[in-house]
Amino acid sequence: MSIFPSSDARRQRRTAKNRDRSQANRPQHRQRLKQPRTVEKPVSNQQQKSNRLPLLRLLLVWSVLMGTCVAMGIKLYRLQVIHAPKLFAQARKQQLTSMPGFVIRRPVVDCNQNVLAMDRLVYHLYARPGQFNVSKEKIAARLAPLLQGSPAQLVKRFNQPSNSIRLTSVVPEEMFQQIDSLTIDGKKVRGLELVPQFSRFYPQHTLLADIVGYVNTDREGKAGVEASYNQQLESLVKPIPSLSRDGNNEIMSYSVPDNFAEVDDTRLELTVDLRLQRAAQAALSKQLKAVQAKRGSVIVMDARDGSILAMVDEPSYDPNEFYKFDFELFRNWAISDLYEPGSTFKPLNVVIALELKAIHPNEIFPDPDTIKIGGRIIKNADPEPYKELSVAGILQHSSNVGMVQIAQRIPPATYYDWLKKLGLGQSLATDLAAVAPSQIKSKKQFVTYPIEPATASFGQGFALTPIKLVQLHAALANGGKLVTPHVVRGRFDSNGHPQWQPTLPTPQQVFSPSVAKTVLEMMETVVTQGSGKTVRIPGYRIAGKTGTAQKASARGGYDSTAKITSFVSILPVDAPRYVILAVIDEPTKVPKGQLIRGSTTAVPVVKSVIDALISTERIPPNQPTQRIQNSEVRSQN
Repeated sequence: MSIFPSSDARRQRRTAKNRDRSQANRPQHRQRLKQPRTVEKPVSNQQQKSNRLPLLRLLLVWSVLMGTCVAMGIKLYRLQVIHAPKLFAQARKQQLTSMPGFVIRRPVVDCNQNVLAMDRLVYHLYARPGQFNVSKEKIAARLAPLLQGSPAQLVKRFNQPSNSIRLTSVVPEEMFQQIDSLTIDGKKVRGLELVPQFSRFYPQHTLLADIVGYVNTDREGKAGVEASYNQQLESLVKPIPSLSRDGNNEIMSYSVPDNFAEVDDTRLELTVDLRLQRAAQAALSKQLKAVQAKRGSVIVMDARDGSILAMVDEPSYDPNEFYKFDFELFRNWAISDLYEPGSTFKPLNVVIALELKAIHPNEIFPDPDTIKIGGRIIKNADPEPYKELSVAGILQHSSNVGMVQIAQRIPPATYYDWLKKLGLGQSLATDLAAVAPSQIKSKKQFVTYPIEPATASFGQGFALTPIKLVQLHAALANGGKLVTPHVVRGRFDSNGHPQWQPTLPTPQQVFSPSVAKTVLEMMETVVTQGSGKTVRIPGYRIAGKTGTAQKASARGGYDSTAKITSFVSILPVDAPRYVILAVIDEPTKVPKGQLIRGSTTAVPVVKSVIDALISTERIPPNQPTQRIQNSEVRSQN
């Protein structure tokens, strides 16, 4: 027997329930049937309209809402689907920026780390008059004092038909804040734009222009070490392809690479001593004014390795404003212009004769004041009462006749080969740009015409640069070696560690040390007894040689009214190291009773430089002062 009720039983129970429900609802239905019927009054048209108005309003609102939704949907579809790629790219462009790579130039310093050239941040100032929110006259009145101009000129420039006018290209950092925050009538001025840019700055101005040189507006080296060491001076800052910007257009820090601020801290170090350079320039400038000369040059070299300690040309130019100066001043005439050295070359001819054993150091030569060579008369510059002179005496009194006799002891072809061996007619190896090669006539002409070796014996008939003459005299000081003149020591980091150094040629031995020493001691007598007396300094043994040469005329021959005077000195004689040369071009005035000579025009400059050199290099005295005093007494007698 099943424990569940049968299907008939379940059906009976449902029927009973439905019957009960029907009975329970019946009274209510009857009550509704018993209610009195109400008679509906007819609805007027006005009422019908009133009843339809909310519905219309509702329909209108729904229509507007639906229309708006549809329009927004269409707009969203266009923005999110149709124009999405273009808008995305535009947004990224606004949010991101990049920094292109750029080149900074390393500083240039002297041997004591004094800055000679450096990069500094300046600003280019542009005016956009169309964006001014204050009158042009008011802006011009505030800007004029800062730009060192007149308000009227600025207004005139503001009225130019241009949307962007560059007012100045050099706004220093201290002026930047004044212009950037310029406020007039309570308004921050709009329409002025300051564009940052690196600019080369030369804090020593004219003092080292001929060595350091300058860069043009494109930051390309055009003279001096700025040109010859352009590659060592340039340092590339790599570009940053992507930098994020915030809503204020400012760079977001997280997007800047960590190594962005790491810049090269190396600097190009020169062999030049700023203190000595300043002393040489002061002495040369003073003397050029005193003798009313056209121009002058001073070179100080360390004969041990050819490093230049000072090199001054006057007049010079300011590399910060190179565009304001005559182009001719950009030439460093100590290395670029040729001249006939005159008597300063005589010691070198004596060395050649001694090397060839054509003469003896103690030999005596007649000095008749004139000598006839190839139908021409050669004279001494100044008539001397001496009828004969030693080799040292020839140098002391700068006898042209004596030198011609020495040259006559040497076969012309051999003499010519020696001049070529010393580098005449060849380019000088140095690290400075635009060095002119020296000039000498052809060997055929030199050998054929006796006048050629005769004039070469006292330093005329060929031409060289002042730096070449210093190199040759340095060979007398260092035991007979031709060293390479140079001004760059190398590139060093901030800790003094070398990062790069130039490779100099091996010095060439051209003279024997003993002969070089012999001639150097002869040159000492020029200072103690000859034309270089005024350079003497108590306690120091100094060698030297004066020179007074005629200048070649543009019409051929020599100009009788134009001279180049010079004096070359070597010290200390017992441990020769320093070579100093001063050259004065066309001096025209000397004290009454004196002649225009190297002794009266160039020697005072060298003496001032030696005074400074003794101080800067701390050169100790090398002989008792009493001995010099006695020597001076004997010399005066």
